[in-house]
Amino acid sequence: MKTRFERTGVLGICLVGLLCAGILLLPSGVWAKTKLVPIEGMSYKVGASLEDNLKALVGKKVSVTLDSGNTLTGLVKEVGDHLVHLEKLDGKEYYDALIRIERIDALEGRFRELQR
Repeated sequence: MKTRFERTGVLGICLVGLLCAGILLLPSGVWAKTKLVPIEGMSYKVGASLEDNLKALVGKKVSVTLDSGNTLTGLVKEVGDHLVHLEKLDGKEYYDALIRIERIDALEGRFRELQR
């Protein structure tokens, strides 16, 4: 005859096994219903200048990494010959930034999103 401790251990192992099976099967069902789709108007032109790439992203959200190592994320409002205006900065929604284009080391943007 099994003791109460042994029955509880067997029940616990069964519950852990069911939990693991559920975790492994859940993502496959979720991912089967979603797919990655490109965001309209988001693209880079490798043969063009950084200024031209920024102009193509007006109205889009981007992250700009400066040569100082700082990163700013916001919407590209306007691009001039030497400056870019970012508005609604992440974490500082009431602030804008005016950045010299020659100080930009990297430009990041979200090009794909999940469609369900």
